[in-house]
Amino acid sequence: MRAAVIGASGYLGAELLRLLADHPDVHVTSVQGDSSAGTAVAELYPSLAGSYGSLFVDAVDADEAAAADVVFVAVPSGHSQPIVGDLAGRARLVVDLGADFRLKDPAAYEQWYHFVHTRPDLLATAVYGLPELNRSALIGAGLVAAPGCYVTAASLALAPFVTNGFVEPTGIVIDAASGTSGAGKSPSESLHHPYVSERFSAYGVLTHRHTPEIEQVLGAEVLFTPHLAPMTRGILATCYARPTSGAGVSSSEEVIDVLRQAYSHEPFVRVSRELVSTGDAYGSNVAHLTARYDPRTNWIVAFAAIDNLVKGGAGQAVQAANVALGLPESAGLPLVGLAP
Repeated sequence: MRAAVIGASGYLGAELLRLLADHPDVHVTSVQGDSSAGTAVAELYPSLAGSYGSLFVDAVDADEAAAADVVFVAVPSGHSQPIVGDLAGRARLVVDLGADFRLKDPAAYEQWYHFVHTRPDLLATAVYGLPELNRSALIGAGLVAAPGCYVTAASLALAPFVTNGFVEPTGIVIDAASGTSGAGKSPSESLHHPYVSERFSAYGVLTHRHTPEIEQVLGAEVLFTPHLAPMTRGILATCYARPTSGAGVSSSEEVIDVLRQAYSHEPFVRVSRELVSTGDAYGSNVAHLTARYDPRTNWIVAFAAIDNLVKGGAGQAVQAANVALGLPESAGLPLVGLAP
């Protein structure tokens, strides 16, 4: 199958190209990006030269992209609506890695993203691209909204407890830390190395745009606080929830078993007794999960560690595309991370 990647100059675009280079069933035929048009992929990212030595970035052209079987759109949130609108119904599958088609309520975009959604007609047709929680709906989809990176980590950690009635659907607290690549490639003072190095900072307090997406996925009320960590890749989500009166939870092993049962057949979820780290997931499409129960305070604490650019971004987009296109779900996706 042929693939087009729009937004090739960003980190997610580069990660898509890296993963698709090893995909046995999908071949990249078009790479597009207005800011890098005319540049060789190998010049833009020398790490990709071995697979894309003769390929150049073209200006964004929906007609050219629509000739592909699958189009990955990796542009900043708020910018993909006109692109996806031009491609919808023409390309067999469009996967948007931004936020523009994740939320079902168009009014939520005004509140959380501060823009008016111009294609609300497509929100109803977009399928949320978290395969572990929404696989059946993805089969045969024409438009996939790939989840946010924080949302992926928090939702995988919490969903088995919320959906099975083990925890209260209100008062859930999520603290999550991300590496700097999650903010994208555009330089800024707050992401300058001398500023970020040796700092661990909260941001987006009470207003982060992933909050409504997490609540939509879980069907629960959450207080979400993101943090910026002085590392390049990775997300560690620490999630706190109160067990329901009927849950009968008495040990950490019981809550770990809830995760094990929920994800026992999932190739990209690993449940462990040990505490998880972003280093466990580095470079892979695997989410590493564990949980604890504290009988003293009566809290369940669930943890998830992912690579924000792979399982939290490009890898998840490829995984969802594989399901939608009827390809082997694990095709082109790394199960093994990097160590050290």
